[in-house]
Amino acid sequence: MKKTRQQERDMKESVLKDNMHETLKTSLLKWLPAPSRLETAIEGLAISRYDEEVSATRCFYTPMVALVVQGFKRSMIGDHEANYGALHCVTVGIDMPGVFHVTDASPQAPFLSLSVKLDRRIVAQLMTEDPSIVAAGEGDWNPVAVDEAGKELLQAFVRLVELLDTPSRIPVLAPMILREIHYYLLCGSQGRCLRLFSTTGTQANQIAEAISWLREHYADSLNMEDLARRVNMASSTFNRHFKQVTSLSPLQFQKRLRLYEAERLMLQEGKDAGTAALMVGYESGSQFNREYKRQFGAPPRRDVTKKRS
Repeated sequence: MKKTRQQERDMKESVLKDNMHETLKTSLLKWLPAPSRLETAIEGLAISRYDEEVSATRCFYTPMVALVVQGFKRSMIGDHEANYGALHCVTVGIDMPGVFHVTDASPQAPFLSLSVKLDRRIVAQLMTEDPSIVAAGEGDWNPVAVDEAGKELLQAFVRLVELLDTPSRIPVLAPMILREIHYYLLCGSQGRCLRLFSTTGTQANQIAEAISWLREHYADSLNMEDLARRVNMASSTFNRHFKQVTSLSPLQFQKRLRLYEAERLMLQEGKDAGTAALMVGYESGSQFNREYKRQFGAPPRRDVTKKRS
């Protein structure tokens, strides 16, 4: 039976995606000969490898897109569930607390992924330059989107990773490819969560600005009314919309930021619990211990010892 032109085009695209898939796997395995996470020479591009299943791991997501090259990952970002496997990606439009779980990984077929930090300024510039990608009446405030990566987006990812082989070209070409990735995301099904939080003057954008401020000033004392005024919102409206986006109140969000950073300071920088508590803004060691245990299930010292072992 003779194939239609559409079937032929679909077959060609499938072969092209298979080739790009193999190219990405080969490149990531070359840069990651053993399990690790690497912040590459291209600012904002990180690559990861796991050779075994990873139990629930807490993290703080920034605006980013992450592509799974091999394996499967389950994430809970705020109260949004995101499950994705090979050649699927998740896009996160704002800073969000989360937990991820790698469920498909082995030394023979390691979990491989790459992530690219996204810049709301680039998103806003692109929307100004190409108004056709701005959609009106975009529905609910969902900051997380999952979908299969399209051909053009995959091609951009491949070129970005291959650029690591020619470091001298990175300063010139990387910004162009990163801008291209932003553009393809905006034009696709995952663009809504980026457009929503990057459109100046919208309530969603005001919440995004407040979250960015909290990320930078999490160790400072927090006055809700001052924060609401900072983004030109009434306190009641601000609190309602903040919780709608993040599933947390501003105070809970700040507390989560402090505790996650304290955990990182103890695990990665070897700080003791008292020092970590002061660095993230706690004045009372007993309050820090109480809230840490409530969040992580054990007091700081015991929790860190267990995780290190």
